Amino acid sequence: MAALSQFISHLYTMAVIFFTLLLIEVVILVRAVTGAVYSSDDGPITTTRYLELLEEKIPTIRYRSGLRPEPAECTVCLSSVEEGEEIRKLQCKHTFHKVCLDRWLQQDYATCPLCRRTVLPEEIVTKYWRPQNQVDYWGSDEELVFLLSAVQGNSLHSSFL
Repeated sequence: MAALSQFISHLYTMAVIFFTLLLIEVVILVRAVTGAVYSSDDGPITTTRYLELLEEKIPTIRYRSGLRPEPAECTVCLSSVEEGEEIRKLQCKHTFHKVCLDRWLQQDYATCPLCRRTVLPEEIVTKYWRPQNQVDYWGSDEELVFLLSAVQGNSLHSSFL
């Protein structure tokens, strides 16, 4: 009798998970059809355009040793910054080689490699990464947990946190 009760409990859990995933797929489909998040007017941007926008937001400068009392070091490549090299100085005051930071930001890290402060607007990163990663769900992880916890009756929320 206990085995039958456990089987029914597992069957119920599987049914709830199935219908939750079905509901999520319907929400994704509705968002895609209505264009609520990703409209066709704002098409994807290319790598070239992404780097142009990066240059607009964080312009490249030439390193001069007289600007800083201590020698600068790029924490992406872990080497020192030499006189005359192209660098980018972020709003958080961290300095990196231009090439190193560009590569970092192209790897879907729109944050400072040191302090993780956001350095690019989310709209730019989303437009750049959407066509390359082909992610179908545009919501955050918190929204997904909230949706699942609402369907599960809040018991699922504690297991994710």
